[in-house]
Amino acid sequence: MIECKEAYKKYEGNEAVQSVDLLVKQGSIYGLLGSNGAGKTTLLKIVAGILKQDKGDVLIDGTPVFENVDMKKKIIFLPDTPYFFSQYTLRTMANFYSSIYPDWNEDRFQNLQGIFEIEMDKKLHKFSKGMRRQAAFWLAFSAMPDVLIMDEPFDGLDPVIRKKIKNLMVQDVAEREMTVLISSHNLREVEDICDHVGILHKGSVLLEKDLDDLKSDVHKIQVAFKNEPREEWHQEMKILQYERRGSVWLCVVRGKELEVKSYFEKYNPVIFDMLPLTLEEIFIYEMGEVGYAIENILV
Repeated sequence: MIECKEAYKKYEGNEAVQSVDLLVKQGSIYGLLGSNGAGKTTLLKIVAGILKQDKGDVLIDGTPVFENVDMKKKIIFLPDTPYFFSQYTLRTMANFYSSIYPDWNEDRFQNLQGIFEIEMDKKLHKFSKGMRRQAAFWLAFSAMPDVLIMDEPFDGLDPVIRKKIKNLMVQDVAEREMTVLISSHNLREVEDICDHVGILHKGSVLLEKDLDDLKSDVHKIQVAFKNEPREEWHQEMKILQYERRGSVWLCVVRGKELEVKSYFEKYNPVIFDMLPLTLEEIFIYEMGEVGYAIENILV
Protein backbone atom coordinates (compact mmCIF):
# COMPACT_ATOMS: atom_id res chain seq x y z
CA MET A 1 0.00 0.00 0.00
CA ILE A 2 1.24 3.48 -0.93
CA GLU A 3 0.29 6.33 1.36
CA CYS A 4 1.10 10.04 1.16
CA LYS A 5 0.19 12.21 4.14
CA GLU A 6 0.39 15.96 3.55
CA ALA A 7 3.43 15.46 1.31
CA TYR A 8 5.06 18.74 0.32
CA LYS A 9 7.98 19.42 -2.00
CA LYS A 10 9.47 22.70 -3.16
CA TYR A 11 11.49 21.88 -6.25
CA GLU A 12 13.68 24.31 -8.16
CA GLY A 13 11.93 27.25 -6.52
CA ASN A 14 8.41 26.01 -7.21
CA GLU A 15 5.91 24.36 -4.87
CA ALA A 16 5.69 21.25 -7.03
CA VAL A 17 3.73 19.17 -4.49
CA GLN A 18 1.50 20.87 -1.93
CA SER A 19 0.16 18.91 1.04
CA VAL A 20 -0.83 15.85 -1.01
CA ASP A 21 -2.85 13.06 0.57
CA LEU A 22 -2.90 9.92 -1.56
CA LEU A 23 -3.80 6.28 -0.93
CA VAL A 24 -3.05 3.42 -3.33
CA LYS A 25 -4.24 0.08 -2.02
CA GLN A 26 -2.24 -3.11 -2.47
CA GLY A 27 -3.16 -4.89 -5.69
CA SER A 28 -4.61 -1.73 -7.20
CA ILE A 29 -3.78 0.02 -10.48
CA TYR A 30 -3.95 3.74 -9.73
CA GLY A 31 -3.94 6.35 -12.50
CA LEU A 32 -2.45 9.72 -11.59
CA LEU A 33 -3.81 12.38 -13.95
CA GLY A 34 -3.14 16.09 -14.17
CA SER A 35 -2.40 19.12 -16.30
CA ASN A 36 1.10 19.91 -17.55
CA GLY A 37 3.22 21.08 -14.63
CA ALA A 38 0.79 19.71 -12.04
CA GLY A 39 3.58 17.96 -10.13
CA LYS A 40 2.92 14.37 -11.23
CA THR A 41 6.53 13.45 -12.04
CA THR A 42 7.81 15.02 -8.82
CA LEU A 43 5.25 13.09 -6.80
CA LEU A 44 6.15 9.82 -8.53
CA LYS A 45 9.84 10.39 -7.77
CA ILE A 46 9.00 11.06 -4.12
CA VAL A 47 6.96 7.84 -3.90
CA ALA A 48 9.81 5.93 -5.57
CA GLY A 49 12.30 7.35 -3.04
CA ILE A 50 14.32 9.28 -5.63
CA LEU A 51 13.40 12.64 -4.10
CA LYS A 52 12.66 13.37 -0.44
CA GLN A 53 9.61 15.37 0.48
CA ASP A 54 10.25 18.55 2.50
CA LYS A 55 7.25 17.92 4.76
CA GLY A 56 4.75 15.14 5.41
CA ASP A 57 5.08 11.37 5.16
CA VAL A 58 5.42 9.04 2.16
CA LEU A 59 5.04 5.39 3.11
CA ILE A 60 4.91 2.02 1.38
CA ASP A 61 3.50 -0.73 3.57
CA GLY A 62 3.81 1.70 6.49
CA THR A 63 7.55 2.25 5.96
CA PRO A 64 9.31 5.43 4.74
CA VAL A 65 10.82 5.01 1.28
CA PHE A 66 13.66 7.53 1.01
CA GLU A 67 17.10 5.98 1.63
CA ASN A 68 15.39 2.69 2.56
CA VAL A 69 17.45 0.09 0.68
CA ASP A 70 15.29 -2.88 1.68
CA MET A 71 12.12 -1.15 0.50
CA LYS A 72 13.67 -0.06 -2.79
CA LYS A 73 14.47 -3.67 -3.59
CA LYS A 74 10.69 -4.13 -3.95
CA ILE A 75 10.09 -1.06 -6.15
CA ILE A 76 10.62 -0.48 -9.87
CA PHE A 77 10.34 3.07 -11.23
CA LEU A 78 10.02 3.48 -15.00
CA PRO A 79 10.67 7.14 -15.88
CA ASP A 80 9.44 8.96 -18.96
CA THR A 81 12.87 8.39 -20.56
CA PRO A 82 14.33 4.95 -19.65
CA TYR A 83 17.94 5.05 -18.50
CA PHE A 84 20.51 2.31 -18.99
CA PHE A 85 24.24 2.17 -18.31
CA SER A 86 26.40 3.21 -21.24
CA GLN A 87 27.48 0.33 -23.50
CA TYR A 88 25.29 -2.20 -21.64
CA THR A 89 23.36 -4.86 -23.52
CA LEU A 90 20.02 -6.19 -22.33
CA ARG A 91 21.80 -9.30 -21.00
CA THR A 92 24.35 -7.34 -18.98
CA MET A 93 21.60 -5.03 -17.72
CA ALA A 94 19.64 -8.13 -16.65
CA ASN A 95 22.71 -9.37 -14.75
CA PHE A 96 22.84 -6.05 -12.92
CA TYR A 97 19.12 -6.19 -12.06
CA SER A 98 19.51 -9.75 -10.76
CA SER A 99 22.21 -8.54 -8.37
CA ILE A 100 20.05 -5.85 -6.75
CA TYR A 101 16.51 -7.29 -6.92
CA PRO A 102 16.29 -10.41 -4.72
CA ASP A 103 13.10 -11.64 -6.41
CA TRP A 104 14.62 -11.55 -9.89
CA ASN A 105 13.13 -14.40 -11.93
CA GLU A 106 15.58 -15.63 -14.58
CA ASP A 107 13.08 -18.12 -15.99
CA ARG A 108 10.58 -15.36 -16.56
CA PHE A 109 13.26 -13.18 -18.14
CA GLN A 110 14.02 -15.94 -20.64
CA ASN A 111 10.34 -16.65 -21.33
CA LEU A 112 9.53 -13.00 -21.98
CA GLN A 113 11.89 -13.02 -24.96
CA GLY A 114 9.02 -14.50 -26.93
CA ILE A 115 6.90 -11.44 -26.16
CA PHE A 116 9.39 -8.61 -26.63
CA GLU A 117 11.61 -10.11 -29.36
CA ILE A 118 14.59 -7.86 -28.54
CA GLU A 119 18.17 -8.87 -29.24
CA MET A 120 19.77 -9.56 -25.84
CA ASP A 121 23.33 -8.89 -26.97
CA LYS A 122 22.72 -5.61 -28.80
CA LYS A 123 23.76 -2.46 -26.91
CA LEU A 124 20.73 -0.68 -25.51
CA HIS A 125 21.85 2.81 -26.49
CA LYS A 126 21.47 1.75 -30.14
CA PHE A 127 17.78 0.92 -29.69
CA SER A 128 14.94 3.23 -30.74
CA LYS A 129 12.92 4.96 -28.01
CA GLY A 130 10.15 2.38 -28.29
CA MET A 131 12.56 -0.55 -28.12
CA ARG A 132 14.34 0.92 -25.08
CA ARG A 133 10.98 1.23 -23.39
CA GLN A 134 10.19 -2.40 -24.20
CA ALA A 135 13.54 -3.38 -22.67
CA ALA A 136 12.67 -1.42 -19.52
CA PHE A 137 9.37 -3.29 -19.19
CA TRP A 138 11.08 -6.64 -19.82
CA LEU A 139 13.55 -5.99 -17.00
CA ALA A 140 10.82 -4.64 -14.71
CA PHE A 141 8.53 -7.65 -15.08
CA SER A 142 11.47 -10.02 -14.58
CA ALA A 143 12.42 -8.28 -11.32
CA MET A 144 9.00 -9.23 -9.86
CA PRO A 145 8.48 -5.96 -7.94
CA ASP A 146 5.83 -5.47 -5.29
CA VAL A 147 5.34 -1.87 -6.47
CA LEU A 148 5.59 -0.65 -10.07
CA ILE A 149 5.66 3.13 -10.60
CA MET A 150 5.51 4.45 -14.18
CA ASP A 151 5.67 7.88 -15.80
CA GLU A 152 4.17 8.05 -19.32
CA PRO A 153 5.02 4.37 -19.83
CA PHE A 154 3.29 3.70 -23.17
CA ASP A 155 4.77 6.58 -25.15
CA GLY A 156 6.44 5.28 -28.33
CA LEU A 157 4.97 1.76 -28.13
CA ASP A 158 2.89 0.27 -30.92
CA PRO A 159 -0.65 -0.98 -30.15
CA VAL A 160 0.32 -4.67 -30.17
CA ILE A 161 3.13 -4.35 -27.63
CA ARG A 162 1.00 -2.02 -25.48
CA LYS A 163 -1.65 -4.73 -25.29
CA LYS A 164 0.95 -7.37 -24.35
CA ILE A 165 2.40 -5.14 -21.61
CA LYS A 166 -1.05 -4.39 -20.18
CA ASN A 167 -1.81 -8.12 -20.06
CA LEU A 168 1.43 -8.82 -18.18
CA MET A 169 0.71 -5.99 -15.75
CA VAL A 170 -2.85 -7.12 -15.04
CA GLN A 171 -1.60 -10.69 -14.63
CA ASP A 172 0.92 -9.62 -11.96
CA VAL A 173 -1.70 -7.53 -10.17
CA ALA A 174 -4.14 -10.45 -10.14
CA GLU A 175 -1.66 -13.20 -9.23
CA ARG A 176 0.84 -11.39 -6.99
CA GLU A 177 -1.16 -8.33 -5.85
CA MET A 178 1.46 -6.06 -7.36
CA THR A 179 0.60 -2.40 -6.75
CA VAL A 180 0.80 -0.05 -9.74
CA LEU A 181 0.97 3.75 -9.79
CA ILE A 182 0.87 5.16 -13.31
CA SER A 183 0.92 8.69 -14.69
CA SER A 184 -0.09 9.26 -18.30
CA HIS A 185 -1.57 11.89 -20.57
CA ASN A 186 -3.13 9.13 -22.65
CA LEU A 187 -6.32 8.81 -20.64
CA ARG A 188 -7.74 6.10 -22.88
CA GLU A 189 -4.79 3.90 -21.90
CA VAL A 190 -5.34 4.67 -18.22
CA GLU A 191 -9.06 4.00 -18.49
CA ASP A 192 -8.38 0.52 -19.89
CA ILE A 193 -6.43 -0.73 -16.88
CA CYS A 194 -6.93 1.49 -13.81
CA ASP A 195 -9.42 0.88 -11.03
CA HIS A 196 -8.69 4.15 -9.16
CA VAL A 197 -7.77 7.61 -10.40
CA GLY A 198 -6.54 10.81 -8.80
CA ILE A 199 -6.36 14.23 -10.45
CA LEU A 200 -3.46 16.47 -9.50
CA HIS A 201 -3.69 20.22 -10.24
CA LYS A 202 -1.07 22.81 -9.31
CA GLY A 203 0.53 20.42 -6.84
CA SER A 204 -2.69 19.47 -5.02
CA VAL A 205 -5.09 16.55 -5.35
CA LEU A 206 -8.30 17.77 -6.97
CA LEU A 207 -10.14 14.49 -6.49
CA GLU A 208 -9.42 10.82 -5.81
CA LYS A 209 -11.99 8.14 -6.61
CA ASP A 210 -12.72 4.64 -7.71
CA LEU A 211 -12.99 4.87 -11.51
CA ASP A 212 -16.45 3.31 -11.62
CA ASP A 213 -17.69 5.70 -8.92
CA LEU A 214 -16.23 8.66 -10.79
CA LYS A 215 -18.02 7.66 -13.97
CA SER A 216 -21.30 7.12 -12.14
CA ASP A 217 -21.20 10.66 -10.71
CA VAL A 218 -20.76 12.61 -13.97
CA HIS A 219 -23.19 12.40 -16.89
CA LYS A 220 -23.63 13.90 -20.34
CA ILE A 221 -27.27 14.82 -20.96
CA GLN A 222 -29.02 15.63 -24.23
CA VAL A 223 -32.40 17.20 -23.52
CA ALA A 224 -35.14 19.21 -25.29
CA PHE A 225 -38.41 20.61 -23.95
CA LYS A 226 -41.80 21.23 -25.55
CA ASN A 227 -42.38 24.11 -23.18
CA GLU A 228 -39.07 25.78 -22.43
CA PRO A 229 -38.55 26.08 -18.65
CA ARG A 230 -37.51 29.32 -17.04
CA GLU A 231 -34.11 30.59 -18.08
CA GLU A 232 -32.32 29.68 -14.85
CA TRP A 233 -33.48 26.03 -14.80
CA HIS A 234 -29.93 24.77 -15.24
CA GLN A 235 -28.73 26.60 -12.12
CA GLU A 236 -30.54 24.16 -9.83
CA MET A 237 -28.24 21.26 -10.72
CA LYS A 238 -24.46 20.85 -10.45
CA ILE A 239 -23.89 21.47 -14.16
CA LEU A 240 -20.22 21.51 -15.17
CA GLN A 241 -20.84 22.56 -18.76
CA TYR A 242 -23.87 23.33 -20.91
CA GLU A 243 -24.59 24.48 -24.43
CA ARG A 244 -27.72 25.06 -26.48
CA ARG A 245 -27.93 23.84 -30.07
CA GLY A 246 -31.23 24.94 -31.53
CA SER A 247 -33.92 23.44 -29.32
CA VAL A 248 -31.55 20.85 -27.79
CA TRP A 249 -29.46 21.39 -24.66
CA LEU A 250 -26.23 19.48 -24.11
CA CYS A 251 -25.21 19.36 -20.45
CA VAL A 252 -22.55 17.71 -18.34
CA VAL A 253 -24.02 17.17 -14.89
CA ARG A 254 -22.59 15.95 -11.59
CA GLY A 255 -24.86 13.79 -9.45
CA LYS A 256 -26.29 10.31 -9.00
CA GLU A 257 -28.04 8.88 -12.05
CA LEU A 258 -31.49 8.63 -10.46
CA GLU A 259 -31.28 12.16 -9.07
CA VAL A 260 -30.29 13.56 -12.45
CA LYS A 261 -33.11 11.72 -14.24
CA SER A 262 -35.64 12.83 -11.64
CA TYR A 263 -34.56 16.45 -11.95
CA PHE A 264 -34.96 16.61 -15.73
CA GLU A 265 -38.17 14.56 -15.82
CA LYS A 266 -40.04 17.16 -13.79
CA TYR A 267 -39.74 19.49 -16.81
CA ASN A 268 -41.43 16.88 -19.08
CA PRO A 269 -38.72 16.76 -21.75
CA VAL A 270 -39.59 15.55 -25.25
CA ILE A 271 -36.00 14.36 -25.64
CA PHE A 272 -33.88 13.00 -22.82
CA ASP A 273 -30.74 10.94 -23.40
CA MET A 274 -28.04 10.09 -20.88
CA LEU A 275 -24.83 9.52 -22.81
CA PRO A 276 -21.67 7.74 -21.58
CA LEU A 277 -18.62 9.82 -20.72
CA THR A 278 -15.02 8.76 -21.21
CA LEU A 279 -12.37 9.36 -18.57
CA GLU A 280 -10.84 11.95 -20.91
CA GLU A 281 -14.10 13.91 -21.00
CA ILE A 282 -14.52 13.71 -17.22
CA PHE A 283 -10.96 14.99 -16.79
CA ILE A 284 -11.63 17.96 -19.09
CA TYR A 285 -14.79 18.96 -17.25
CA GLU A 286 -13.24 18.55 -13.80
CA MET A 287 -10.30 20.71 -14.86
CA GLY A 288 -12.64 23.28 -16.36
CA GLU A 289 -14.44 23.55 -13.05
CA VAL A 290 -11.24 24.74 -11.35
CA GLY A 291 -10.51 27.27 -14.06
CA TYR A 292 -8.13 25.32 -16.28
CA ALA A 293 -8.00 26.86 -19.75
CA ILE A 294 -10.61 25.05 -21.85
CA GLU A 295 -13.07 26.37 -24.37
CA ASN A 296 -16.44 24.95 -25.34
CA ILE A 297 -15.62 21.29 -25.89
CA LEU A 298 -19.08 19.67 -25.89
CA VAL A 299 -19.41 17.41 -28.93
